[in-house]
Amino acid sequence: MSRYKTVYTEVEVDVDITEFDTEDLLEELESRGELPSTNQKYESKELVEQIWLKRRQGNHDYQKELDQLIYQVTGHIV
Repeated sequence: MSRYKTVYTEVEVDVDITEFDTEDLLEELESRGELPSTNQKYESKELVEQIWLKRRQGNHDYQKELDQLIYQVTGHIV
């Protein structure tokens, strides 16, 4: 009678990233949920400028823009 056993191990491999097709890399990032959303209302720089302008004008109501910026940069909801 044969017995099978599953064994997991960790292997370190050096890979030349230039050997991968760009489309394959983008697909991998998309599958991991690591690509920035293409339907973002604002780009990160625009959000920073909006926050800066509000602070400059003494308006401290920029929490929405700050939350959007944090999400765009980190991918995490505050």
